[in-house]
Amino acid sequence: MSHFTTEKKANIFKTFGGAETNTGSIEAQIAMLTERINHISGHMKGNKKDFSSNRGLIVMVGRRKRLLQYLSANNLTSYRSLIEKLGIRK
Repeated sequence: MSHFTTEKKANIFKTFGGAETNTGSIEAQIAMLTERINHISGHMKGNKKDFSSNRGLIVMVGRRKRLLQYLSANNLTSYRSLIEKLGIRK
């Protein structure tokens, strides 16, 4: 996770969580996981045999999926706006 600077993380948390210190909100967690998934997906395109990174990617996708299911069950409007902002689930 070395490609994330503290400023980039703070910007993600401020944009999706409402404040830089609101790291526990569901929206901020999903946004952070999406950034990490996109970074590792790019890494996997060039390193197809990196199986440990591939497993980490699968674990992160599963965690994001569970968080998205929780958000859609509890706050559907927030879920819809989040997936539109992040560009996931077409």
